[in-house]
Amino acid sequence: MGKIKFLFEQKDKAPQEFEMEEGESILDIALDNDIDLNHNCGGVCGCSTCHVYIQKGVDLLQEMTDKEEDFVDRARNPKINSRLACQSVLEEEGDIEVIIPDQSQIIGH
Repeated sequence: MGKIKFLFEQKDKAPQEFEMEEGESILDIALDNDIDLNHNCGGVCGCSTCHVYIQKGVDLLQEMTDKEEDFVDRARNPKINSRLACQSVLEEEGDIEVIIPDQSQIIGH
């Protein structure tokens, strides 16, 4: 088991921290804890709306696939530490820190 800390680009949102088990995705944890993170494709790597920035613990997550990389390239403001939350699955115990981009300009659910 590890911990995940969510940080937000939106200034009115305070950081939140939760436990995370191996096999869970960042999107799973966000949805289970009412974190506003769009996921228009339903979390099947079919869009880029669940795009996040991994600040810490990227080596604890499953490796990025070519398909995920293609969708990350289509995300708003992608960076070197960009991942899709639906594809970022915890493989080993440890702590992860994630920045959720501003969701206010994304149309979706």
